[in-house]
Parts: sequence; structure tokens; C-alpha cells
Amino acid sequence: MQLEKTLKEYGLNEKQAKVYLACLQVGSGPVLKIAEKAGLARSSTELVLRSLQQKGLVSSFYKKSIRHFSAEDPHAIVASLKERTEMMEEALPKFMAMYRSTKNHPSVRFYEGERAMKLILNEILDEATELLCFASAEDLFSTIEGFGDFVKKRMQARIPLRVILRDSSKAQERKVLGPQELREVRLISEEYEYHGLIYVWKDKIAMFSFADDLSAIVIESKELAQVQREMFSALWVNLT
Repeated sequence: MQLEKTLKEYGLNEKQAKVYLACLQVGSGPVLKIAEKAGLARSSTELVLRSLQQKGLVSSFYKKSIRHFSAEDPHAIVASLKERTEMMEEALPKFMAMYRSTKNHPSVRFYEGERAMKLILNEILDEATELLCFASAEDLFSTIEGFGDFVKKRMQARIPLRVILRDSSKAQERKVLGPQELREVRLISEEYEYHGLIYVWKDKIAMFSFADDLSAIVIESKELAQVQREMFSALWVNLT
């Protein structure tokens, strides 16, 4: 059931998801009625109901000396998730400070799939104050769905971009539109054939491969990012 799967994604285990859905369907009722609806033993259901009550997803009351349970409004799940996300976001700078303080060597992260690619793009939008890129324009727009949204968000965040593109009609188009999209473009010969891109921002390098399955690595290293900047600059000054 899709709803059960959604509850598991939220963080409930299988029995908790079944019991919560049973409570929604029953409305309110004693443990035995909920257990029958969930297809679980009465003893297990009672333990699960207590755990859901601790999470604030189920409430209880007595009716004719028999304890009844009812599900809280599903909005409670969304509110709880938002609250936890906000708490993590508030604490993130402190977590990152601790994380970086222990990093004496470059850190490397590996990603696969289009969804993961978009996570990296969001990371760039959150952190970059300027951006360098070496890419193929056709790959950017044909491989990453919604790449145009990233361009719009980069402009909204006022992140300037310098990019070296393999010469093509799409690259020429990006060059013409460059000034109005906070982008400066220089071209290399179309005879250099590749399918991927490199982004450099702050102390990070992201390398995307589009040749077969989508994959990427993100390297965090002040020294290696500086090497990439110098290599980019050396190529940049010889292009038009």
C-alpha cells in the first residue's frame, strides 16, 4: 500500500504504519478492534499504540472504563517532520564546524542518478559566491532534467558563472545569453569530445559523468580546488 510505504519513509516501522492506518480507518476504538483492522495480535497492537502515542500520532481516552485509541490529525506528521527539519537546519552550522575541524585530508563523496545530481546543484546554490565550470552545453540540458531551473535559481542567488564550453550551437546560444544570465562563456574547439562537467566553488570540486549511468563525485579540499582554479585560469586566458 502506498500510504504504508509513505509512513515508512517518514520513519515508522511496518507495525506502526499498519496500526496508524488502522486507527485512521476505525476512527476510534479499543485495542482489539484496531488489532483486527491492522491484522496484528492484540498484545503487539497495544505495544505499538503506546509507541505511537509517545510520538504524538495517537491519543487515548476511556469510554465505559475501556481504553480507546484514535489517530491524531495527519497534519501532525507533517508538522513533526517540519519541526525536526527546522531543528536540523538551525544546528547545521555547528555540525559543519565540527565536521570540518576533523578534516585534515580531502573528503570525497560519490553520487549516482539524476536525483543525486540535483542534490549537488542545490549544494552549489546554498554555498557558492562564484562558480567556475567546464562543460558540454548539450549534456547539461539533455541529461539533467530541469537544468534551466538551476540557471534561474543561480541568477536569483546572484552567483556569477565563468564557463568553458565545447563549441556548438547550444554553446553559442549560452554565450549570447550570458550577460543577462550572470554568465561569461568562452569556447574550446568542438574536436574535443567529452560528456561531463566540472564545477568549482569555494573549497569544493564536483565532477559529473554523463557517458553511461549518471554519476558524480564531490571533493572537498582547499588545495585541490585551488589547483582546479589555476588550471581553469590558464585555459581561460587563451580562449575567446
